[in-house]
Amino acid sequence: MDRSRVGILFGGTSEEHLVSVKSAQEVAKHLDIETYEPYWIGIRSSGEWLLCDSPEPGWEESGRPVVLSPDRSTHGLLVVNDGRVEAVRLDVVLPVLHGRLGEDGAIQGLLELSGIPYVGCDIQSSALCMDKSLAYTVVRSAGIATPKFWIVTPDDTVDPDQLSYPVFVKPARSGSSFGVSKVTRGDELPIALETARQFDSKVLVEEAVDGREVGCAIVGNDPDLTAGEVDRVALSHGFFRIHQEDSPETGSENSSFIVPADISEEARRLVQETAKTVYRTLGCTGLARVDMFLTDDGQVVLNEVNTLPGLTSYSRYPRMMTAAGLPLSEVIERLVSLALQGAER
Repeated sequence: MDRSRVGILFGGTSEEHLVSVKSAQEVAKHLDIETYEPYWIGIRSSGEWLLCDSPEPGWEESGRPVVLSPDRSTHGLLVVNDGRVEAVRLDVVLPVLHGRLGEDGAIQGLLELSGIPYVGCDIQSSALCMDKSLAYTVVRSAGIATPKFWIVTPDDTVDPDQLSYPVFVKPARSGSSFGVSKVTRGDELPIALETARQFDSKVLVEEAVDGREVGCAIVGNDPDLTAGEVDRVALSHGFFRIHQEDSPETGSENSSFIVPADISEEARRLVQETAKTVYRTLGCTGLARVDMFLTDDGQVVLNEVNTLPGLTSYSRYPRMMTAAGLPLSEVIERLVSLALQGAER
């Protein structure tokens, strides 16, 4: 039986480049090579695409130049080899890209042009989830609570006196905690806005939610959704940062994760059902991690949705799925199968 040819995209030009490489290395450990023939496509931080033997260290030096053909008759890659171009047909693509140009609909649009089935959310839901202000607006229509927020565009200013502190200032369309600041006084606001604008011209100011930070991993296509175990973020200090800013591939320096979360069974079910409602409302497919707050009065408030969550050894998504009885190898198999089944989007 022929193996399915799977193109695995990793690296990328976003601030989460190093995290993506770590995710790809973890996928390599759990991919069933008796079923799938992997084609590792690494994207340098500067944007060059390379066909590599693996995502292990050295891939940037040893890879061959490659592009994804938008011509549907090619249905795959164009590899430059000794001055000649070789076409390699792919059956499916697994993007392991995080942040901008990875989970915002950009790579999904290129894959749509190519005609190759791919894992994860489509263009519309990827773009919608990436923009926190748009995601908040849509889920509110489904009765899901969100933080109170203000949108700040490049020409806008914010009156510090209209805010109830603390607030969080964050890029509206960026991954993880890059560019996020906690502001406790009005005089801190200008610096926080400047920090966020390093990552996005559109900035969000959110009132802080008084509650425990919880998350839920989802895999599947509506109506057949599987929720992983709920986790809870345990902070040692400050506010939750999933990555260290100076070495994001090493994980968080101020947080650990309790899986399953130390909450009541009733709260656990509510968090899982809310995550599924958010997933459906935003049109997600394949996978996503829904991050929420659980308040003391039992309300669930959306924080954000990650449509291509980290898959590293320390990442929340695979931990939650493993705790629910789905190891990463089974998650990958399910994701690829879903993509192949839904080839016609």
